[in-house]
Amino acid sequence: MKMIRPVSDLRNNFAEISKIVHETEAPIFLTKNGYGDMVVLSMKAYEDMHFESEIYFKLKEAEKEALLTDKRFSSKEMLKAMKDAVGGRDV
Repeated sequence: MKMIRPVSDLRNNFAEISKIVHETEAPIFLTKNGYGDMVVLSMKAYEDMHFESEIYFKLKEAEKEALLTDKRFSSKEMLKAMKDAVGGRDV
C-alpha cells in the first residue's frame, strides 16, 4: 500500500520519514495542496530501482537486435569474447 503524506511532514517529521524509507525501502509519496508533488526514497532503494531500469533497458535493446539478425553465439563463444575484452583474465 502506498504511503502518502503531506509535504509538510518532510519538514516536521524528517527523522520519522527517513527511518521509514530506510527500513521499508519503499517510497513515500508527498502531496502539496492535495496533489502529488514528490517522492522520497532511500539511496539504496533508488540505486536498486535505477539498476533494474538499466538492466531492463539493455534487455529490451538486446531483444530488438536479436530480431534484426539470425546470428547467435554459444556460451563458449561469449565467454571467450568476454575474456578477450578484459585482456585474457578470468571473468
